[in-house]
Amino acid sequence: MRAEMSQILRVAGVADPDIDADLLIGHVLHQSRGQVQAAGIMGTALSETDAAAILALVTRRARREPLQHITGTAPFRRLELSVGPGVFVPRPETEQVAQFAIDALGSMPDPEPIGIDLGTGSGAIALAMATEVPHARIFAVENSVDAFPWTTKNFADVGATNATLVFGDLADAFRELDGTVAVVISNPPYIPAAAIPRDPEVRLFDPAHALYGGEDGLDVVRHVSQTALRLLRPGGVLVIEHGELQGAEIRALLAVDGWRGTATHRDFTTRDRATTAIRP
Repeated sequence: MRAEMSQILRVAGVADPDIDADLLIGHVLHQSRGQVQAAGIMGTALSETDAAAILALVTRRARREPLQHITGTAPFRRLELSVGPGVFVPRPETEQVAQFAIDALGSMPDPEPIGIDLGTGSGAIALAMATEVPHARIFAVENSVDAFPWTTKNFADVGATNATLVFGDLADAFRELDGTVAVVISNPPYIPAAAIPRDPEVRLFDPAHALYGGEDGLDVVRHVSQTALRLLRPGGVLVIEHGELQGAEIRALLAVDGWRGTATHRDFTTRDRATTAIRP
């Protein structure tokens, strides 16, 4: 059955049909991918009930519904997060971006450095910082009424006592922390309004609120820059995720705002993915 399910997904244009087939089978059977593969090699038969349930999920995936929406979960670094309609599904490339903030927090001399995630979505970055730098104090803000229930659930499930979540606009967030923060990170909406994402999973299922950043894609980035200048202490670090063609424009924007040491970094696919800067 694995081969049949993989072929259905392959014909539908799914990028990794074998992996997705294994994960969907494993989701129904409550098995790891390794267990699914071992059962396939051994020719283990499925019950009619399980086969029908798997086929139903594969059919949904063939319509390009995100795998994470079907299973209800998304891995992110050491975490397993709840996701679904209304919240942006965290991507593997964002795990690399989060590393910049985690490394910066870990290098700070403060006994309890403060990190802030602006526009936290599922809570992925904030919770990664909180769990991987447990001596830090982490604050996160989200303003989407559709995403916030997912964020709240993930904060509750992870149970990081050093992480605080609030509902609100990132432009006005955490004024009580002005000038005291060590690291600010954001994965803002950055797709230009007229651009159409290539992948159906993004175009049809990710919330527009988390995708589009105005005419040039940088409207929210501008707010992030100003908010981070307010929040960070001198020497504090800003980390912004962005599209592969936006590095130069974001460095120029940050330079105009007065940031120092701007640098753009590539992800594992050699695409520009994040820009960092230092608060003067």
